[in-house]
Amino acid sequence: MDRSLAVERILRDVQPHYLLDGLRSALKEHFGAVAVDLLMADYSLAELRRVTVLPYTTDPVPVAGTTAGEAFTTQCATFETVEDGIRAHLPVSVRGDRLGILVVTLPEEQEPPVWAELGRFAEALAHEVFVADRDTDLYVQARRSSRLTLAAEMQWQLLPGRACARPEFALGGQLEPAYAIYGDCFDWSASARKLSVTLVNGMGDGASAALLTNLAVNALRNARRAGIPLDAQAELADQALYAQYRGQEHVATLLLEFDLATGAIDAVDAGSPRLWRFRGGKTERVAFDEQLPLGTFEDTSYTVERLQALPGDRFVFVSDGVYNVAGPHGELYGDRELAEAVIATADLAAAHVPRAVLAELGEHRGGGPAADDAMVVCLDWFGPNPGADFAVAAGS
Repeated sequence: MDRSLAVERILRDVQPHYLLDGLRSALKEHFGAVAVDLLMADYSLAELRRVTVLPYTTDPVPVAGTTAGEAFTTQCATFETVEDGIRAHLPVSVRGDRLGILVVTLPEEQEPPVWAELGRFAEALAHEVFVADRDTDLYVQARRSSRLTLAAEMQWQLLPGRACARPEFALGGQLEPAYAIYGDCFDWSASARKLSVTLVNGMGDGASAALLTNLAVNALRNARRAGIPLDAQAELADQALYAQYRGQEHVATLLLEFDLATGAIDAVDAGSPRLWRFRGGKTERVAFDEQLPLGTFEDTSYTVERLQALPGDRFVFVSDGVYNVAGPHGELYGDRELAEAVIATADLAAAHVPRAVLAELGEHRGGGPAADDAMVVCLDWFGPNPGADFAVAAGS
């Protein structure tokens, strides 16, 4: 049997918690691998943590300043010479969502096709880990450098992922403090014709804020999956929140729907997180007609606004935990600082921008603890995919 097929068959056939053991055994048998490890990115995207039977028992690998971290950041394989041979760090990613790094040490210099082959195994492993999370906590535990709060556990489970990429767009999002997030959240979904992006900023803190946000996101998903227009989605979610909280709690929300064939954007601003657009080397805040947050009053009507995305546009969304944050001497992180942050991160891929902006925000605070949770989402619009077939049923 072809060795590639043999390795891929093992990945498909082993139990979810034995993925790494099966891959390690297969690579040793068919490629003579000296060592094989899987490093998972932690929730803060600052560390890579080794998958082991007992979690929290090995030292993490920093993303900054390491060969493995470089592979994770650039999403390109990196190599180093070690005593046992050549060590490769291969990105483990699925559809643009970066999960970690596969580390493979081979006994001697290899021809390039071997590394390409191993890179395909890393991609296959990403898909298997993604599916395995349904059935085992092993890889979820490996992502943690400390215990999550209950609210954070609820919020991370609610997310669609932390990055997504297609020919038309690339998305990346991050929440901080990663291990104690509570009210901020984002959601997205793409079909053949549309990309839906939702930014949510629920009031309150702790588990009560997480419960509020969970209800809002699931109400919006339920409405979106019913195939109704964007304004009606907001109105149904508004009714669900009001029915539960009677106006005592509300959720600031921004809903956007991109037409993947044209770049036309429908938007509903319900007291939303803020949006910045980077176009042609210049940054500007995109202002909407701000409407009532979801759940404020019964039977609120919402109005859709229209924007146009151009190829090369970058959109950066931030919650109130980012803007107006005070520094050690009371200076606010305002519009000017946000504009500068968007420009400073212009050369980064969309998946890396949120972490970079939040790191700068942490420096503005002087390294102290955050008074509020924060969300940053970055969307790069590349333009319609010439190879896409948009001749599909309406609403798909």
